[in-house]
Amino acid sequence: MIEQAIVTSPVLTECNVPNPKNEAAKPNEIDAQAALDRFMAITQIPGKSGQEGAVAAAIVKRLQDAGVDASQIQFDDANTRTKLPGDCGNLIVTLPGNGDGTRTLLSAHMDTVPICVGSQPVIDGDEVRSSVATGLGADDRAGCSAIMTAIIERMARGDENFPPAVISFLIQEEIGLHGAKNIDKAIIGKVDRAFNFDGGSVEKLTIGAIGGERMSIKLTGIPSHAGVAPEKGASTIVMAARAIADLDARGWLGKVVQDCGVGTANVGLIQGGEATNVITPEVTLRAEARSHDSEMRTRIVREIREAFERAAAAVTTDDGRPGSVEFDSNVDYDSFKLADDHPSIEAAMVAVRHFGRTPFTEVSNGGLDANWLFLHGIEAVTLGCGQSNIHTADERLMIADYLDACRIATWLITDGASG
Repeated sequence: MIEQAIVTSPVLTECNVPNPKNEAAKPNEIDAQAALDRFMAITQIPGKSGQEGAVAAAIVKRLQDAGVDASQIQFDDANTRTKLPGDCGNLIVTLPGNGDGTRTLLSAHMDTVPICVGSQPVIDGDEVRSSVATGLGADDRAGCSAIMTAIIERMARGDENFPPAVISFLIQEEIGLHGAKNIDKAIIGKVDRAFNFDGGSVEKLTIGAIGGERMSIKLTGIPSHAGVAPEKGASTIVMAARAIADLDARGWLGKVVQDCGVGTANVGLIQGGEATNVITPEVTLRAEARSHDSEMRTRIVREIREAFERAAAAVTTDDGRPGSVEFDSNVDYDSFKLADDHPSIEAAMVAVRHFGRTPFTEVSNGGLDANWLFLHGIEAVTLGCGQSNIHTADERLMIADYLDACRIATWLITDGASG
């Protein structure tokens, strides 16, 4: 750990940037102190999913102060089409540049998970953490701050000296990628390369991700007194138990490995029942299925649905009346994988190496904004910003990694924009 006093004051202009031992001078240097100050300031702002408006307002002010014209900044209406009504849409910033050459998109999401509300960021050695019992919120305020830094550095160097770029600060990522799903592609326009800044290692280039589907299952049975006449009831708890046991026994829960493919499945929520002396007439369940193969994910969902249908039909009263099931599923995000020679991968590789890092590629088993961007024709590589232990009270940001993410984002829309 680098020796550094812990900063507890909310006055952020005094924070000092640690200088890791033996760190070589970085090419195309940025204002590292300003970049860290930006993160410390924006991370304090509460902004869980659906409540990103204050975060967006702070970003807009900083960009306008840096010289971005108000006409280049707009919000789409994604929040009017999301399941959760939000206080703002996706924030989209257009940088016209010289009007020629490769057009690059940078993106990050503005929302955090609820545990991060009230974050008070402090520097602790070579890391940033929250000084109170909350998550830090570096997922994904670090991504937002890295992109803000890139825009501000580009403006300082003369926007017209570089090819065009477009920036999207996205909403409601943490609750199902709803900002990316509902983005107004007409405002984004044509994109040649795309880079999504989110959680994880700076060296990791996420070039694909799994697809996910969620299910809502409602079982309806027949109530009866559990002590006086249990045979006259049809228990939905028994139906649920039979279906789950059947799926588990046949290998369609947990890690799913079948001749037709692989994936995962989970029943994560069961609700029902009010008394021990009543045969439970209604149970609701929530489940999910994931696979890198969309056909396999669909097969897993079908197996889950059919198991519950069989169980509902098999559990009957003494006079033969069965239960019933209502089954609904929704694709949260479909799987994708970029081609190995994709220009976004090649550019990201060059950028990471340019700053002394060794890049590697990975396909994620979790969903990313890039899943939905891909379906909109925006084929993005996802890069990390040095976040660790995300979604916990022990979340940290590695300062050296974050600053390299700022440098990489800046390079991608400045000196590396034509590459």
